[in-house]
Amino acid sequence: MSHELVETYSCMPSTERGRGILISGDPKSNRMLYTNGRSVVIMNLQNPLQVSVYGDHAYPATVARFSPNGEWVASADVSGTVRIWGTRNDFVLKKEFRVLSGRIDDLHWSPDGLRIVACGDAKGNSFVRAFMWDSGTNVGEFDGHSRRVLSCSYKPTRPFRIVTCGEDFLVNFYEGPPFRFKQSHSVSSDKKGIIFDGKTGEKIGELSSEGGHTGSIYAVSWSPDGKQVLTVSADKYAKVWDISEDNNGKVKKTLTCPGSGGVEDMLVGCLWLNDYLVTVSLGGTISIFLASDLDKAPTSFSGHMKNVSSLTILRSNPRVLLSSSYDGLIVKWIQGIGYSGKLQRKENSQIKCLAAVEDEIVTSGFDNKLFNECGHLIHWVVFFIRYGQINGGPNFKHLQYLKSLMFLPLTPSFPFSPDNQIRRVSLHGDQCGDTEAIDIGNQPKDFSVAFQSPELALVSIDSGVVMLRGTKVVSTINLGFTVSASVVSPDGSEAIIGGQDGKLHIYSISGDTLVEEAVLEKHRGAISVIRYSPDFSMFASGDVNREAVVWDCASQDVKLKNMLYHTARINCLAWSPDSHRIATGSLDTCVIIYEIDQPASNRITIKGAHLGGVYGLVFTDEYNLVSSGEDAFIRVWRITPP
Repeated sequence: MSHELVETYSCMPSTERGRGILISGDPKSNRMLYTNGRSVVIMNLQNPLQVSVYGDHAYPATVARFSPNGEWVASADVSGTVRIWGTRNDFVLKKEFRVLSGRIDDLHWSPDGLRIVACGDAKGNSFVRAFMWDSGTNVGEFDGHSRRVLSCSYKPTRPFRIVTCGEDFLVNFYEGPPFRFKQSHSVSSDKKGIIFDGKTGEKIGELSSEGGHTGSIYAVSWSPDGKQVLTVSADKYAKVWDISEDNNGKVKKTLTCPGSGGVEDMLVGCLWLNDYLVTVSLGGTISIFLASDLDKAPTSFSGHMKNVSSLTILRSNPRVLLSSSYDGLIVKWIQGIGYSGKLQRKENSQIKCLAAVEDEIVTSGFDNKLFNECGHLIHWVVFFIRYGQINGGPNFKHLQYLKSLMFLPLTPSFPFSPDNQIRRVSLHGDQCGDTEAIDIGNQPKDFSVAFQSPELALVSIDSGVVMLRGTKVVSTINLGFTVSASVVSPDGSEAIIGGQDGKLHIYSISGDTLVEEAVLEKHRGAISVIRYSPDFSMFASGDVNREAVVWDCASQDVKLKNMLYHTARINCLAWSPDSHRIATGSLDTCVIIYEIDQPASNRITIKGAHLGGVYGLVFTDEYNLVSSGEDAFIRVWRITPP
């Protein structure tokens, strides 16, 4: 057997309330760059399903930018490290430099591609550093800031200039190379857009307040010809501004992005790349407008920003996928199309496990409620600076500067109170109906639904299991050992409970009680997952000691053994619909696929399937496998039979 990656449903850019985000692009290829966790994502704006991922940062990445020729990418992370890698040949690493002692918030290439300037947080006053891209040699001294520097930009033509801005409410200009401080401007949080001369650093204009933003401006991007500017704001609107000959800006078009109007629709990032105008909302929705037709509705799509912990399919249409992340988001996907919408839930509780049964979904989670014992206000200042070309001339001499101030709640202590609930939610298209919450009295660890008798569900708790019929708890059973995983058979006649001791306990279900029938011992670590085969002839179990075992249901003998090819705990299992193959996903980032009628050594290993570990697996048909992981990606793999 062999495999190939068919589709990738990308994670969305990491966002944070009260701060803008930085996205960038390559005008030669119409590719966009953004970061999420340790991933640097390269997305083709002409086809968002064409996604590449660079995942070699040891710490969460913060910003990435293409070199002027599009052949290299410089990306930075919270440790102060900049990595320079090629966009071809499997992202070969060219150089790595420790630039700052703290988080890097922004970086920029010089127009000749020979130098890079980076800024962020650091010890002392070293908040900005410019260096040669191939040797790391410093090319200037950057005095003038006393606090974290949030953004920097290189003037795209000679004479070169660098401009920076930070939490000290200063915009500083530097001449070089080697770069030296030239002048500084003090700014405030008045939601204005100021235009400076890129060469002299003097103020020459501003964006008009007529028709302007009513909320904090989070990001700005110039049009390729430098005659227009795109801005986005906390007021949930994007605006296109015409820059006149007197260097002042007037609103040309206000762009409305789709959404419900809530906080998650605040716009925090933008990019003008050739004919594409891209906006990013706080909730992770990317909208793409066309500069050539601003009246046309945007193409919008979204996805997860956090670990995708559960995957399931709609049995009535296996091409339809539902995925959930622990932040409570449920996303609907369609194979061949990609993003198909978010399920709108009436309450946004966290989710640990997800199952879809007919026209209903069942979830369990942590459901911690957050109480704010005392509230204060802290100030965050967000700056974005970009050089732009004015009037289409060859000399990039102007600079636009946007600033904002946000107040965020500061809560010194967060007491949590788990409400120990399972929820059954009816589905109506992309909308969730009324939620029925079932209090089981303990923190749920796992749950399983009898798909042929969906009223029956079994919920694992530390001391045993809770049996549900519909929305009623019919029994709470103490099993006398610590439970780590469970599954109920499709017809509801049998249950298998895995223990912390590595034993598998098989029970028959008699009314509302369990009767132990057998105990199977093969695992050497706590059981992490158990799944029945679709034909109910076998079941498979995985443990935290990296081993999986396939068992025969009738004889209770081992059907497939020596499945010891992972290097870390097994998080998930999935059977193909014909019960001929099984896939395992692990913390080691790999997916392994076994044929049941062949030795385990004849496996397929998908290495590096998900950065940080694989947490969800499901087959949509005999040869298509979908996986999800800590990197918030969802990937579709096609298995080719021998």
